[in-house]
Amino acid sequence: MIQKSNIDIKKQDKLIFENVYFSWPGQEKFIIENCNFSICQPGLWMLLGKNGCGKSTILKLIKGILQPTNGKIKRPDNLSMVFQNPDHQILMPTCGSELILNIKENISKKEIHEKVNQVLIDVGLKGFLKRPVHTLSGGQKQKLAIASALISKSNFILMDEPTALLDEFSQMQIIEIIKSLTDKPYQPITVLWITHRLEELIYADRASKMINGKFSVWQNPNNFKEK
Repeated sequence: MIQKSNIDIKKQDKLIFENVYFSWPGQEKFIIENCNFSICQPGLWMLLGKNGCGKSTILKLIKGILQPTNGKIKRPDNLSMVFQNPDHQILMPTCGSELILNIKENISKKEIHEKVNQVLIDVGLKGFLKRPVHTLSGGQKQKLAIASALISKSNFILMDEPTALLDEFSQMQIIEIIKSLTDKPYQPITVLWITHRLEELIYADRASKMINGKFSVWQNPNNFKEK
């Protein structure tokens, strides 16, 4: 956790927004206005905001799908994203083949097998190597999407309301998996979790609220109260 760890993210894994503005071509109104923030330590960082506040635009700017109208963005080198609906990103017919697709290293078949099995264990899908994707529940598909990000050696993961389509039990499983990964004493990952659910903030290390394209400062999630 951020308050308990002195671990800094490597320079290439930091996310920094400097005076970022964004407006659509031909539009005078800025959707994102004078946005300044940074994520420079591992942990679970949550961005809270209602629909239409600019959260989706921020994600697209971070991913490089959109470019800022003004300002600078420093992005992590190996950035992954987990979508709200995992069906939008899973491509292969089995869990094993989906994970193998996301391995970026040139390694032996034995090493591939070991990495695939380990990452399945890490996300609670032990024994799912040959399991057809179409037989998975929504929560299991979301776990597979997380595993795909991990096996790609990404240390910085964007999560776009990853529990929005899940039942309460699956929601808790996903949050617990992410907390275990961000709190690891050795090589913890960094997660920027987008949400509109105040109840999820209790799991965050730091939280910010987005209103009309502007961020509040990162702070203790206990400081947020519904208005």
